[in-house]
Amino acid sequence: MTGGIKEWPEDERPREKLLKYGVATLSEAELLAIILRTGDAASSQSALDLGRALVTRFGSLRGIVRASVTEICAAPGIGPAKAASLKAAFHLATKLGQESLKIGTDRYTDPSQLFEFFRYRYREERKEYFLALLLDGKNRIIREVKISEGSLNQSIVHPREVFMPAVRESSAAVILIHNHPTGDPTPSREDLAITKRLREAGEILGIKILDHIIIGDEQFTSFVSQGLM
Repeated sequence: MTGGIKEWPEDERPREKLLKYGVATLSEAELLAIILRTGDAASSQSALDLGRALVTRFGSLRGIVRASVTEICAAPGIGPAKAASLKAAFHLATKLGQESLKIGTDRYTDPSQLFEFFRYRYREERKEYFLALLLDGKNRIIREVKISEGSLNQSIVHPREVFMPAVRESSAAVILIHNHPTGDPTPSREDLAITKRLREAGEILGIKILDHIIIGDEQFTSFVSQGLM
């Protein structure tokens, strides 16, 4: 369809479509168009054209989220103002997702609860982060500890780094969390080996490893649910 969005039938304009039919009826490109607000006069592209071009350029919405401001600005018709609007909108979504779990008050109930929390934090990351969540005797998460950053190996994910803060906080149990930037939460041989080593260390110290949860893009793996521990 040619012409500016204002020239389109009202039911086909992203903003009006959202107001009339609800946000769930909009495609990713239409949602991006609302954030971008305007098109590119130089190339006669509408905001929707730019939204579609961004999805094509970066392969998916996740690809856009993970792109830097510089990478987004390299897309035709996208300047610093539009790139800033996109990054701000994505970060707000991340902050909203992280509000679902309150360290110090919320009680751990199941692995999906942690997946919904951490998936928003790590969806933009391109490297692995390994965390330990320290729990009290009522399964309340009392502290989050970053153990390592980067590719996992047994030299950087050491029992000392996991259990020193757990002992200091008098934790009753620990949950291990790490992300897979590829989006595939399937455990690697290294993941299995590290988990086994930490479980054995925890048994000696009397601090139970409740679970190891790998965060992917749209899925997660719970070692307990999969019978891996």
